[in-house]
Amino acid sequence: MAEMKFSTSSSDTKEFNGKKAGKIAVIAVIAVALIIVLFNCFSIVNEGFIGVKYTFGKITQDNLAPGLNFCIPFIEEIRQVDTREQIYSVTDDAYTSDTQTVQSLQLKLNYRYDSAKLSDIIRNVGIDNVESKLLVQNVAKISKNEIGKVKAEELVQSRADVQQTIQQELTNTLAPSGIIVVSFAIENLAFDEAFETSIQAKVIAAQDALKMENKTKEKEEEAKQVVIAAQAKADSTKLEADAQAYAIQAVQKQLETSPNYIDYMKINNWNGQLPQIIGDGVNPFVNLDSSANSTESKSDKSDSTSKSN
Repeated sequence: MAEMKFSTSSSDTKEFNGKKAGKIAVIAVIAVALIIVLFNCFSIVNEGFIGVKYTFGKITQDNLAPGLNFCIPFIEEIRQVDTREQIYSVTDDAYTSDTQTVQSLQLKLNYRYDSAKLSDIIRNVGIDNVESKLLVQNVAKISKNEIGKVKAEELVQSRADVQQTIQQELTNTLAPSGIIVVSFAIENLAFDEAFETSIQAKVIAAQDALKMENKTKEKEEEAKQVVIAAQAKADSTKLEADAQAYAIQAVQKQLETSPNYIDYMKINNWNGQLPQIIGDGVNPFVNLDSSANSTESKSDKSDSTSKSN
């Protein structure tokens, strides 16, 4: 009987331990499931993006702000849409109006989404379909049309103008669909070797012609300077002549009003020496002192010359 009681007690203990372990396992599974569900209740939308919430595949909200957003696990899903500036690049061939082939034409479009129309893009076009539905066809078509309106040489010389025209056309075309064009660029132009050689020759010829034109202008400017200098000299001479004529006229006018004006001029111009001979031609008066002094001076000079010899 004692053996029977021990065996029954051991069996009950094992059964109890088994139930306890089962309960612990169930609790652990439930806890893990709750943790998973809890983590899936929140989704992070990064800066520069907006969140789009789908409920069983249907868009229910398309303007979730960056940060932590709530969603129901396994029922709702939040996807991020990049609202920053996007870049679309393509390489294609085109033809100019003079039938020159532009090889490996590289085009680059910078664009962003219009926030007011982003909801329509998401619902009606699809962010993943923007390039294939809106950009591929329009960028290639408009670029080729505008390039086809100009000659190859004009395209090389006026690339910026052509770019601006294409950008304006793209802006007008894509704006109604919610695409804002930021910039457009033609990054590469490649023609066949013969045409590029001819373009280089024309450029060199144009540079040489410009040099000759500059030299001609330089010569013309030098000639102008000579003419200006000659004119200035002529004007100066004329001014001097006019001044002399005016002076003569003034003297003549003074003589008319004052006959003694000549004596006044003589006194002003006298050097302080008396005349050597005074009188008429018949009885002249000679200043002997002056003559003697002059002779003396000459004699002294002669003596000094002899001594030095």
